[in-house]
Amino acid sequence: MNNVTKLLAGLGLAAALLAPASAAWDSDKGCLTCHEGIERFADTKVMSKLSCTKCHNGDGKATEFDSAHADLWANPTDLRVVDNTCGKCHSKDVKNAKTSIHATMSGMISGTRYDFGSQSRDSIHATYDVKALKTGREGTVESLSQIPSYDPTKAESDTNSIGDDYLRNQCLRCHIWSDGHQRDGDYRGSGCAACHVEYSNDATYQGGDKAIDKTQKDRPIKHKITRAPSVDQCQHCHNRGSRIGVSYKGMMESDGYGTPYKDNGGKQGKLHGKHYNFLQADLHYDAGLSCIDCHTKNEMHGDGYLYEKKEHAVEIRCATCHGTTTTPATLKTTHGDKMNNLERNGDQVIINLKGQDKSLEVPQLMPMKQQSNGELTPMPLALSPAGKVAMMDIPVHMEKLECHTCHSGWAPQCYGCHAKQDISKPNGDWLSGKSDDLSKQSNKANRDKTAFAWQESRSYVRWDSAGLGINHRGKVSTYVPGCQVFLTQVDGDKPIISNKAYTTKDGTSGIAHNPIVPHTTSKQARTCTDCHTNPKVWGVGSGIYKVERNFPAGEAPIDFELERFVDESGKQLQATNHKGARPFNKAEQDKIKRVGTCIACHASEAKKMGQAAPNDITHSKLIREQMNK
Repeated sequence: MNNVTKLLAGLGLAAALLAPASAAWDSDKGCLTCHEGIERFADTKVMSKLSCTKCHNGDGKATEFDSAHADLWANPTDLRVVDNTCGKCHSKDVKNAKTSIHATMSGMISGTRYDFGSQSRDSIHATYDVKALKTGREGTVESLSQIPSYDPTKAESDTNSIGDDYLRNQCLRCHIWSDGHQRDGDYRGSGCAACHVEYSNDATYQGGDKAIDKTQKDRPIKHKITRAPSVDQCQHCHNRGSRIGVSYKGMMESDGYGTPYKDNGGKQGKLHGKHYNFLQADLHYDAGLSCIDCHTKNEMHGDGYLYEKKEHAVEIRCATCHGTTTTPATLKTTHGDKMNNLERNGDQVIINLKGQDKSLEVPQLMPMKQQSNGELTPMPLALSPAGKVAMMDIPVHMEKLECHTCHSGWAPQCYGCHAKQDISKPNGDWLSGKSDDLSKQSNKANRDKTAFAWQESRSYVRWDSAGLGINHRGKVSTYVPGCQVFLTQVDGDKPIISNKAYTTKDGTSGIAHNPIVPHTTSKQARTCTDCHTNPKVWGVGSGIYKVERNFPAGEAPIDFELERFVDESGKQLQATNHKGARPFNKAEQDKIKRVGTCIACHASEAKKMGQAAPNDITHSKLIREQMNK
């Protein structure tokens, strides 16, 4: 409502001077006195009949601003009020959502606190107290308690961790109890709207409501719900941590240069507070797949279990759609549920893209022919020469490696997170806020200043030759720097802590490396030489970055380079936040190096055998024997 309209409404003249919109779907004509042209929120059979006040509360008959907006819920999907709105019809989904990892952030919290030396790798805390609706599944717990707050007047301890303040002021902006950071690329709603109401990157309204300023930030694109959130919508949150949302689109943050320049000579605009380089996108993104085409409702909405880490919540694998060289695609989740957008059609597997009138054939590692009686019979494998060498001649690749280990074209690597806390500056807490409107308690402007101000910087970024190690499933996986925090704490101009690196409960440095699925899938696999001859990839580092030269003399908090998360004897140096995950041990390192030695001498022989892929060194008989030992 603009100032003129508000004045008229306050005088009781708006109804007479502003003709109500002719919207047959809404009985709250008082609302439409001002909100003329607003979109109907949904077109489904039931939701299309909802009036404004059924969702937003308030007084639909009033024509004065204050009385019309009394007890209004700006966002009816916020988890603080959702039981009275969406939960009236979708009670199971709403209950599950509050247990989802999108709501609890249990993995981020446990990983950060582990790196700060304040807990084990087990998940014990969440954004708020929560109990599981279901129990007994691997990787789940029965309950989680809210993380503590940090008090700088008390000594650091497991229950008074500076890491908790870091989480409350910085990291926990991206959970569905919150409506997120207020800057380009990060705007979104809270609750169900976090996913199901689309925002543009500049968060301006593009609909027909005449009462909404089209230049004002923090507005959805339209007053509409979607069943099929876009990649951009997921990216509003998934741009930190493992950065899978931006990586999927081929975006890798730069060191802040903001070039090439725009036509007017200015710098490129920022998203998520960063400038980006544009690299090779994930082949699934280029094919038109959205995040929801692979990831299931249970993963997104929650299924009633309290998962400790996201790797336990994810229930799809590459083999779900593509199969392996020895087993056909299951078309089912790891929990045995049918993927509702996958189907067999003769000798093809088809994926029907959600929210799009489009279907694609899914390449199969083990093609199958579906007979008229439904029986599946194998067909000849359709592998390239390089694929045959990598997956058939060296079966250990299929047995011991994740698919993304070879097929991730690149991975974001942000080394050295230099984090500074200033306890002289009380700052917003993403878990505590106040507002007369319950649905706006999580708004950035309404946060309680019960945390402290933080600044972040880093040592350097890379995208090529990411490290490898063993993940929680016991398979070789891509590894990237985790929370590599060097903590500096100040009280205004008074230094308290300078560049501190913590030690975990397990005795490793709190500087971390962790396994991820980079979401940068490429048809062209990583080269043999990159994996088998590059010490950085094995986790022992390149030997180039000199930590001691980047700190004042004698004050380096660690004695290993940031890329080095294991030494040549197999001793783990850096933290790994995932339970069961670890770097390569000495025997595994030796095997990798041994094959690399063979490659150096037998490259020409391999090429003569016709086994070399373009721009790559493949394997002679001796190399294959060494690999399969």
